[in-house]
Amino acid sequence: MNSRYVVASTVVLFALSGCGTSDGGGDGDGVTAPPARDKGPLCAGEATAGGLHVLRGGGFRLPGGGGVQYAAAHADGNTRSATVRDGARYEAGQKQQTVEPGQRITVSGHGYTVTQICSYRVVLEPRDEKVGAAVAAAPDSLESQGGPADDGLCFSTNRSVLAAASKGFPPKGGTQSLLDNSGVWTSPTGLSITAHVGSDAQTGGISASCAGIKVAGYEDVRVGDTVEFANVLFKVSELSDDVVRMKRTST
Repeated sequence: MNSRYVVASTVVLFALSGCGTSDGGGDGDGVTAPPARDKGPLCAGEATAGGLHVLRGGGFRLPGGGGVQYAAAHADGNTRSATVRDGARYEAGQKQQTVEPGQRITVSGHGYTVTQICSYRVVLEPRDEKVGAAVAAAPDSLESQGGPADDGLCFSTNRSVLAAASKGFPPKGGTQSLLDNSGVWTSPTGLSITAHVGSDAQTGGISASCAGIKVAGYEDVRVGDTVEFANVLFKVSELSDDVVRMKRTST
């Protein structure tokens, strides 16, 4: 056989054998790598008893109108900061700012101190006593009415409200199961939680709404990640094709 044909055939076979491969794990194999893990630390700063817990991916409706959202988390392995946005729900043109623990900020016309930033929440301490008192006030009822009527249940630091919400979950050490895209878990105080699992079951998403506001949106969570709902902490314990499970870690 002519040597030119042997070389040409070898080159063609080599090229064909290389099809569909990629050193960088690109989309040649149809698999998308999961997002990079948060570098930590988990939290920076200290939460205060009267602080407002603004959950990642969600909003908090403030007394007298307005609100605040935890729009984005930032961590480099040593420090943590957060992007917060004015307004209880997203709208174009809203003011946003990147904040650090201990920083004094103004949100929706009121002053707050950022006392803690975690991967899952930002804690804001009201500097106006009237705002702090309004958020801590007891509602007329601990039963959900739906919509904005539940503001006093969904956006509160009142102990009786937090205790009622806490009782809707399994006790510490117990597991809360959320079916993938097929159901809504609802608490007696009006909080509703849904979940979805990624196609590879390595990551998932957990969202919550209350009083018509999206109060949390945890995307790309993995087993071991911490999330919070109604001041109750959980750790994601399982991701499978049809369910997300999270273990309660706080009292």
